[in-house]
Amino acid sequence: MNNKTKVLVIDDDVNICELIRLYMEKEGFEVLTIYNGIKAIEAFKTFAPNIVVLDIMLPGADGWQVCREIRQVSNIPIIMLSAKGETFDKVLGLELGADDYIVKPFESKELVARVKAVLRRYEHKEIDVKEVVYPNLVINKSNYTLKVNGTDMEVPPKELELLYFLASNPNKVFTRDQLLEQVWGFDFYGDSRTVDVHIKRLREKIESEDQNWQVKTVWGVGYKFEVK
Repeated sequence: MNNKTKVLVIDDDVNICELIRLYMEKEGFEVLTIYNGIKAIEAFKTFAPNIVVLDIMLPGADGWQVCREIRQVSNIPIIMLSAKGETFDKVLGLELGADDYIVKPFESKELVARVKAVLRRYEHKEIDVKEVVYPNLVINKSNYTLKVNGTDMEVPPKELELLYFLASNPNKVFTRDQLLEQVWGFDFYGDSRTVDVHIKRLREKIESEDQNWQVKTVWGVGYKFEVK
């Protein structure tokens, strides 16, 4: 029986794929390399990887589309690779549910280290069965479900993790940078608009005037989950 951790590497540069494969296999991972976005989506279903290393610029379907497709069916870790280092691309990657973002060119040892770090965080989340309950609100991070007024709500994984973190620390204020570090799991330097976007989407889905809790903006500081 093969118990190796499986890595799906998706990049149209054959040399980069081969380099990543060599380093990953040296560390004991099982690696499948794919060079096309559409084929990558098919390979994800059949290979069932534990983590995905995903380039943005791909033929067939770009990395953004592949990320969206994966996030519709799975919460497994995704590390985005790109020659684009602009803040906008990093923010978009995070908003789509990526767990980390690495700019090319990169050191292969750094990529391996990041893969291991993201897997550790993910495995910890899988083992750590937790649920936060308030009146008319149940957030379960073990199976990624959210109930508001008894109704199941569909939310992306990062939105649920953000809400769970805030609700686990009621009435405590967090800056955007703190939320990025705690929820996304790594230091993100640059534009922190991704937090604002996630908060806005959460409010649209969960808040109403008759609740005794709310995600509140603390102007000039950040956000808190306020319980009245």
